[in-house]
Amino acid sequence: MHKDRKKYTIIVVEDNAGDFFLLQDYLDEMILTPEIIHVASFKELDSYLASNSKEIDIVLLDLSLPDKRGEELIKETLKIVGTTPTVVLTGYPDFSFAVKSLGLGISDYLLKDDLSAATLYKSILYNIERNKNLVKLKESEHRYSDLFHLSPQPMWVCDAENFQFLDVNLSAVNHYGYTTEEFQNMVVGDIEFDDTETDLSSDPIPGNFEDVYKHKKKNGEVVYVAIRSNTIPYKGREAKVVLVNDITESLRHLKAIEQQNERLMEIAWTQSHEVRAPLARIMGLIQLISDAQTPVEEKLEMLSHVMDSANELDGIIRKIVKQSKSIFP
Repeated sequence: MHKDRKKYTIIVVEDNAGDFFLLQDYLDEMILTPEIIHVASFKELDSYLASNSKEIDIVLLDLSLPDKRGEELIKETLKIVGTTPTVVLTGYPDFSFAVKSLGLGISDYLLKDDLSAATLYKSILYNIERNKNLVKLKESEHRYSDLFHLSPQPMWVCDAENFQFLDVNLSAVNHYGYTTEEFQNMVVGDIEFDDTETDLSSDPIPGNFEDVYKHKKKNGEVVYVAIRSNTIPYKGREAKVVLVNDITESLRHLKAIEQQNERLMEIAWTQSHEVRAPLARIMGLIQLISDAQTPVEEKLEMLSHVMDSANELDGIIRKIVKQSKSIFP
């Protein structure tokens, strides 16, 4: 039989020497080089953990120790072992207490009379791996919580069916003016402005979308927001995590640019049409004046027309300059 070559550090909390030696044999049978730390009381366990920083893979705990036993022992042990998985070993079959122990946070509950090397090894292996996955899950949830609550942009989680707010971050509270408690008594539709063309709370909603909506803050201010949403599992239900980007100022800038472009088009039309007429007249009159055969009296009259056209052209140029200043003050 091939033994597990992985290094395991196991604390066995057992005051009965015979039971400890049996557990030690079981561990040696399945694991090549287990590091077994034996303590015979809760006090010894507490003292060892307080004075050692060694990472422990699992704790095997007898329920009847000289200084503590039963539920009190379980609660106190879980306080000092932290996230390390703890398996209870007992010689007394009590189904109701076993269920209660698991509810308190015990990883597994094994009867000594039914124990074998294989069952003990399987329990150790399973609970170590499960604990690693639970730790990773908690770390992932913590990272999500940080990303959510520390985001500078408003974010919320809402129910995917009725769109009730389930959680909001501080940025959403500050941006919209509602408290967290007020949000949690509202649905998304409560912050939508009445003339919003697209209703966020209408079905169906795609898994990923980004669109523009009108929202109304608590103080009555109406803002334009770009919404991005993703479907996530949240506390046993399907939910939407929503990221909000207030684009009100951006839209105002775009509107101003559009208006500037319209005025620039007007100026361009003026340059291409109104300027052309007096300029064409001036060019034609100058050509006639330069003709040696044109009588002097007619030249004088033409010079008067040239001046009129020049004044007209000057007025058009002043108009263009004024329009340009209104666009680029």
